[in-house]
Amino acid sequence: MTDGTTTGADLERAHDFPPHWLADVLAADGGAVHLRPIVPEDADKLVAFHGKLSERTRYLRYFGPYPTMSKRDIVNFTTVDHHNRVALVAILGDEIIAVGRYERLGGVGDGRSAEVAFVVADAHQGRGLGPILLEHLAGAAAENGLNMFVAEVLAENRNMVSVFREAGYQVSRSFEDGLLRLEFAIDPTEALLSVRNSRERAAEARSVRNVLSPRSVAVIGASTDSSKVGNAVLVNLLRGNFTGPVYPVNAEHRSVRGVRAYPTVRDIPDDVDLAVVAVPAESIDSVLDDCLAKGVRGLVVVSAGFSESGPPGRDSERRLVHAARAHGMRLIGPNALGVANNDVAVSLNATLAPVLPQRGNVGFFCQSGALGIAILDQAAKRRLGLSTFVSAGNRADVSGNDLLQYWDTDPETEVVLLYLESFGNPRKFSRIARRVARTKPIVAVKSGRHAVPPALAVTGVAMDDSIVRALFEQSGVVQVGSISQLFDCALLFGYQPLPAGPRVAVVGNSSALGVLAADAARREGLQAGEPVDLGAQASPEVFAEAVSTALASSDVDAVIAVFAPPVAVAVEPYARALREAVIEADKPILTTFLATEGIPDVLAVRGADGNPTRGSVPSFPGPERAALALARAWRYAAWRGRPVSKVVRPNGIDPDRARQLVEGWVSASNGRWLSDFEAAQLLECYGIHVVEFRAATTVDEAVLAADELGYPVAVKATSELWRHRPDLSGVRLDLVGPDSVRTAYRDLASASGEPLLHVQKMATKGIGCVVEVQDDPSFGSLISFGLAGVISDLLGDRAYRVLPLTEDEAVELIDEPKAAPLLSGYRNAVPVNKQALVDLVRRVSTLADDLPEVRALSCEPVLASAEGAQLTDACVRIGPEPSVPDGGPRRLREW
Repeated sequence: MTDGTTTGADLERAHDFPPHWLADVLAADGGAVHLRPIVPEDADKLVAFHGKLSERTRYLRYFGPYPTMSKRDIVNFTTVDHHNRVALVAILGDEIIAVGRYERLGGVGDGRSAEVAFVVADAHQGRGLGPILLEHLAGAAAENGLNMFVAEVLAENRNMVSVFREAGYQVSRSFEDGLLRLEFAIDPTEALLSVRNSRERAAEARSVRNVLSPRSVAVIGASTDSSKVGNAVLVNLLRGNFTGPVYPVNAEHRSVRGVRAYPTVRDIPDDVDLAVVAVPAESIDSVLDDCLAKGVRGLVVVSAGFSESGPPGRDSERRLVHAARAHGMRLIGPNALGVANNDVAVSLNATLAPVLPQRGNVGFFCQSGALGIAILDQAAKRRLGLSTFVSAGNRADVSGNDLLQYWDTDPETEVVLLYLESFGNPRKFSRIARRVARTKPIVAVKSGRHAVPPALAVTGVAMDDSIVRALFEQSGVVQVGSISQLFDCALLFGYQPLPAGPRVAVVGNSSALGVLAADAARREGLQAGEPVDLGAQASPEVFAEAVSTALASSDVDAVIAVFAPPVAVAVEPYARALREAVIEADKPILTTFLATEGIPDVLAVRGADGNPTRGSVPSFPGPERAALALARAWRYAAWRGRPVSKVVRPNGIDPDRARQLVEGWVSASNGRWLSDFEAAQLLECYGIHVVEFRAATTVDEAVLAADELGYPVAVKATSELWRHRPDLSGVRLDLVGPDSVRTAYRDLASASGEPLLHVQKMATKGIGCVVEVQDDPSFGSLISFGLAGVISDLLGDRAYRVLPLTEDEAVELIDEPKAAPLLSGYRNAVPVNKQALVDLVRRVSTLADDLPEVRALSCEPVLASAEGAQLTDACVRIGPEPSVPDGGPRRLREW
């Protein structure tokens, strides 16, 4: 290739790159960019890209003028082998806007380091494309066996030096002849991953902010027909008093609703930030080029007729997503209800809902468009104030994860509500949610897996309800079962402080309601004393004084005030007295005031804009719902109050040896179950000891094995049918001599039809437990724990966690199953050594996280006793490393 010519083999290799190197990414300004390996057909695009670079940029990249590219260089740059020489290009529309490349040093095929370089078009510098290219080049290099990057830059090129430093790499520098030589290891470190996650967070939040805080909006498909969605969106934008200009786009009319209309987006004389698209699905492709030319940064597609309509619509939706991202835009929808922002500086109602709830501190994400209208209506009736609202419809691009990133950075949002029908990337959701929930409550309702619409089933992941529950608990998300419960929690979180403890005082003027409230609180795990009954004739002053006394008590963490006047009396004095009594309280108070739902006018504390603000007292239709919301608030407060637990690697492990073993086994097979001895060898690398055993195929071998191990021993059948099947009696225990071993071997070999049996040293008697790792398509791997046995399997009594486990999560995993009290000495039994179980699951977690080729692992049974935890049997399946949705270089979710 050095002479500017290529062979057929060169061209074949130039097109043979891993498909997963294709990626849509977000620049620092929130715009989408497409990354892919370079191919020979990019020659003309590369020449055009080079021709647009300024002299200064070319000088800094090539250390000289380099005004034009020679034919030889063009061939060399565009024809690479994607192994020793890799080049990635960033594409916007049909143009290359950045190029990054590495070339292996130290000889072809045997070097572990490579020289890396990249250049960004002048118009796109400052968008963070350099770190993105570096991150994806490092990912490709690691796959090709490299571990070190080297870069030479001019000493005056401070921007390039800062790219390497700010990317999170530990860079060593040397200086010679006016050049800086930078060297850094590309293996991911905790610091590097932290920097990547921070960049991802900022870019995704910015991309959502571009949609929710536009300076101008175009409605493409704005209609003069009041029955069309294009008319509804335009009317709602105008009535909502959007603070920027609104531009109807309609090729047939000069104006719509009295506003000047334009034939296309290109014809609008001013900048356009957001386009709301309401044209038929089959016509949508034609508007994307116009949006790119206009510099539109976000699309909200309210049109239907995409994946919810069947396979042809699914293909249209896929093309829409790819086209929008290729044009640099994020997409909400299609089939979306729209987006809204109640910030007075924006006042955006780009939805199909004519009325929005008042301004507040709650952000709401909903997938269903039809349900979104009902949600907004209910929020308005309950006087629940929203900061922002997004109904993503088919959720083809922007998802709940993106909104979490935005709300994490939005000072106007203090509570997050999610109505989820499916997950796009659950592992990423877990990572983001556990960070956000440390400062802002996240309340989520997850619809049943059988109720997921086809449109979301395409881009989502179906998960078992127990796994969803574990995901939420581990992430600090408050899970509720219905929209009503969602609003109940939102009213408490949005207007009252979190409880500092579980102690509840019940005060009211109805003995029946008071008893119901106290009983409901106790059922939910709260500590409720005897209710304070003031009697039906209590005056407003007495009522307020009783509530104030309860709040002032050091033995009370929250108050439920029940009020139901037995006769027709003026309720305003009671409400006024209650509101004044609690306005300065630092403890939550809930009420059942006249069985009203939401924030009653008479119990609202109003802000400068006249809307209810913090300190307003939420009312519930009954004490049971009030107690349920309070219990969830207490559990969340307890989770948030715990110190952040860290992942700590156990001592006495040898991951390098384990990797060597797994790489050898995988290279010899596409995937298989390890033998019992191979499994024991692998587990030993992580300090997990399988009770010593021997294989025997004859009676004499069985006796010899027992003599070597020492009596007592067990003899076990080895076939899959007989393992862990007590009903088949595939094991003989407590064999104390050669004769009993001979008898056991003959019986089991005859019954199982297999001469190969295992002779194992007897383990200490204990409670049988199961530790498993399963390869989940949504997470990569999940770890579970439960007690062994048919009943536990039948009832599904298992606890699940996402890997890797922190120290606290390992303890929680052991304590979570319903049968877990058996481990703590139930009914005066001797407690087991639970710390030994915790150590075991931590080691299994570390193994599974280190070795993604381990696709399944089962430790069963683990015999837990006061002396420790002994593993008697393990099964391990290995295979090619799966794609981990939240691992590797950051990218937008694939479609």
